[in-house]
Order: sequence, then C-alpha cells, then structure tokens
Amino acid sequence: MATLHIFNPEHDIALAANLGNFTAPHAGRQLRHDLGYLPAIWAAQGDYVLVEDVEAAQRAFARLTHREFDGFVDKHALSKLAVDWVEPWGWDLALCSFLRRYGVEDVPEDEDVALIRDLSHRKHAVTLLRELREIDGTTGDSWLADMMIEVRQALSYNRRIVVKAPWSSSGRGIRFIEGEADDYQKRWIENVVARQGCVEIEPYCNKVKDFAMEFESDGEGHVRYLGLSLFHTANGAYTGNILATEEEKREMMGRYLPTTLLDAVQQRICERLGERYKGKYRGPFGIDMMIVASEAGGFLLHPCVEINLRRTMGHVALELARQCASERVMRIEYFDNRYMLHISRMS
Repeated sequence: MATLHIFNPEHDIALAANLGNFTAPHAGRQLRHDLGYLPAIWAAQGDYVLVEDVEAAQRAFARLTHREFDGFVDKHALSKLAVDWVEPWGWDLALCSFLRRYGVEDVPEDEDVALIRDLSHRKHAVTLLRELREIDGTTGDSWLADMMIEVRQALSYNRRIVVKAPWSSSGRGIRFIEGEADDYQKRWIENVVARQGCVEIEPYCNKVKDFAMEFESDGEGHVRYLGLSLFHTANGAYTGNILATEEEKREMMGRYLPTTLLDAVQQRICERLGERYKGKYRGPFGIDMMIVASEAGGFLLHPCVEINLRRTMGHVALELARQCASERVMRIEYFDNRYMLHISRMS
C-alpha cells in the first residue's frame, strides 16, 4: 500500500480560516517549500512525498540524513499516482480542495474535516486538563469566555493571564495580559470572539520547562503513546528538539518530576482520548505540557497546555532520534532567506 505524505505546516492557520480557497501567510508557504521533504524521514519504501521542488527536496533530504529517497513528487504528478492513503501534517478544507484540484479524490469529506476542526478547538484541551488535574502533582486551569467582562474578572483574580484563540498556531493567536487589558488587546479579544465564538483564558504559570507527549490514534478506540518531546521555544514559537532515547529523556524529566506521574498522565490520556476519537480521528497528535515552579517549592506538572490534533515536530524528532547514535539537538533555523533543519551535538 502506497501512502502520499504531505507537510502542510500552515494547517493550524488554515483550520482557523476554515476556507477551501485559502492562501497561507508567507512564512507558512516558505516553511512548506523549504521543509516539504520532512515526511521522507518516516515514509516507507514505495511511498510518495509531495514537495514543491523535487530536486531541492532531494538535496535537502540527502544533506540531513545522508541517504536518498526516490518518492518525491510535485503537484503535477498527483493525478498519475496510485495511492491507498493520504497522510498530511493535518487535514483542513484548504488541503482537501487543493488535492481535489490536482486529481486526488481519496480525501475526507467536508463533514469529516468539520469534525476534525471541532476536535481541534481548545474547548477539548479545557476538558482534558480538568480530567488530568484529578492526578496528584498536577496544576493548571483554563476556561472559555465570550465577553470582555469575563476577561476583567480573570484579571481581578490573577494579575497575569494568557488569552488564546480557539484555533491558532504556535506563537500566533495568543496574548499575555498583565494588570489590565489595553485597547489593542481588547480589540483583539473582541475580534476573536466575533470570528471564533470565544477565547480561552489561563492563569499565567511560572514555567520552568516546555515539553510534550506524542501519540497516535487508530480511530477505533485506541491511542498509542509514542514518546516524550523535549523542545525549545522563542517568543512562543518552536525552535528545536532534543534527540535522545526515551530512557534518556525520562532521566532528564526525572530531575523535576517523578516519572510515575508522567506515566499516570500518559495512561489517562490514552484512556480518555481513545474513546473520544473513536470513529472521528485517525492519525498522530501531540499534547503540549510544562513543568511549573510551585509556590510551596519544588515542581508541578501542567499536563495539558494544548492539544495539537496533527503531526508535530515532536513526531519528527522521535523518528530522527531512532537514527542517531547519541544525543543530538534538532533545530529549525532561518538563514539566507530560507528555513533549514540542522542536527548537531548537544553542547
């Protein structure tokens, strides 16, 4: 069975727009152009990877992995391919419309995409966080609001809060507010509520470390845990991942938290989301978390900052880690007007 793999990093923004005819921002288009070869890292023999420039993809993939992949194709070859499954970074109306225009018919119906979009709404992260907070050693709170008075009330109880759009990408659609919302922040909140129906509010946490857990749903009621993702961010945007074995990553996390706590959270997620995604979503997803400094001393686990119902860079890191002989760091850098993925030794 041949699979067509697609890296569409603009997915979160397209999901928010919810349009078949959608043009991604320049940064998203360039990221897709420059790193479109990434799915070749996990693609099987005989699979295809959609890229914008086949020769450039071959060079970039060979530079990164020191091996070749002969399944790169551009959009003009799509109608000639015999594929049994399409596996994108994430499904949205814009991608489905694009694929149909170029002769790929085996894509989800609009109703199925609407279901995925609903499952990607931050309301599901709010619900899951409350369920995970039943586990000792966890912290965090979040709720939905559709009026400015609710934002002011949140600020009266928490001097610093984080306000998020229901559908947004890393580093976008998020505002940090301290003391009182200014006019610009008020307008942004009102516009998000008008377009997306509400915002999510979280008290600001004293974050020590970002990380994530990566999973895969079979769509039949089972969720499989894939591993930890220890990543770095700058101004809320992803910059890189640690490539290491699961044992090495658990040892790093054990400096802050009992690994039994991580195991309990991972098991609860598999149980709750396995049933929730049954008949609704098949594919990879990740849950962002963070280690938080406790006011009483020590550290607590915020077990659900957000759910990314798509493939993530953490999944990429897990695949690359299997190919590395020792600990490495995977970074995405913007240099000379293009994005590049580098793997280097840990300093």
